[in-house]
Amino acid sequence: MSHTSDVLFRKMHFLFGKRNMLHAMWWGVKLGSNTKFDGKCYFKRYPKSTIKIGDNCEFLSRPNSNLIGIDRPCLVSTLTEEAYLEVGNNCGFSGTVIGAFTSIKIGNNVRCGANTLITDSDWHSDDPRVGPAKPVVIGNNVWLGINVVVLKGVEIGENTVIGANSLVTKNIPANVIAAGNPCREIAKL
Repeated sequence: MSHTSDVLFRKMHFLFGKRNMLHAMWWGVKLGSNTKFDGKCYFKRYPKSTIKIGDNCEFLSRPNSNLIGIDRPCLVSTLTEEAYLEVGNNCGFSGTVIGAFTSIKIGNNVRCGANTLITDSDWHSDDPRVGPAKPVVIGNNVWLGINVVVLKGVEIGENTVIGANSLVTKNIPANVIAAGNPCREIAKL
């Protein structure tokens, strides 16, 4: 990288960071120290709900922010007054969408591959076929591969790896590799 492009790259990161921090502050999101952004990250906090982001987290939202490619920007939202969304320290997100209606808790050192989705609801509360929102808990040191979808009521144990394109509909224990649709344990770590 030439000196000129390196300076431009650093200025762009600085501007994205400031824009995203102001956006988070506007929505009442509690950002930890040293939060980093690459591209526009969107926050939307429902009144009276809570969004807390830990220290040293990174949100990649530009299509070429990582080598595998990102299809969408990061979007972190709460959608009801009682919603609680908490992200631990040292987490990384690449085009990740997180939507909390009741409770989503993400531990420390969690990595979310490109285009992951984490939600605690079916999103159509006006449809009688849909059940209530159920909390999601993702333990420390979990790695979600590209295009993983984590649905309501799921708990993923610490140190677990979820393979690419998996649909997580049931609890996954700690210290395993799991994959598939529906996602299931395939090996112990």
